[in-house]
Amino acid sequence: MARRHRGRPIAPERRGERRLPAARQDGGAPRNRREQVADALARLARRLPGFEAEAIVDSALASPGLRGAAPETAARLALVAYARHVFTDYDDLLAEGYDRDSARHFVLDELNAVLAGWGAAPIPEADPADDADAP
Repeated sequence: MARRHRGRPIAPERRGERRLPAARQDGGAPRNRREQVADALARLARRLPGFEAEAIVDSALASPGLRGAAPETAARLALVAYARHVFTDYDDLLAEGYDRDSARHFVLDELNAVLAGWGAAPIPEADPADDADAP
């Protein structure tokens, strides 16, 4: 049975296929911030499913802390934050009373497995740039 995305079936041969922004489909350079972040994200996580990529780009653009960041930085921080909040027990650990650093330590292996599955670089144990906490 085909998976569904937003109420539409996804054909098995199209799963994981990424739609590029309009400017990229015609071979042109990215024209706006959304396209720049999407392009950077595509380079950082080559196996990221398209629907996950859209959510991450939306998160990067909505985050006040990432508005002035370079597209590559915004894409990386939003990617890590999204994976941490959606694919790990990070929020549950915070709700149980763990501090942010402890919760991040306990989900690091799980987070790195998700990032590796997407073709993205892992987070080292003590990464000072790993401060994005917005989903």
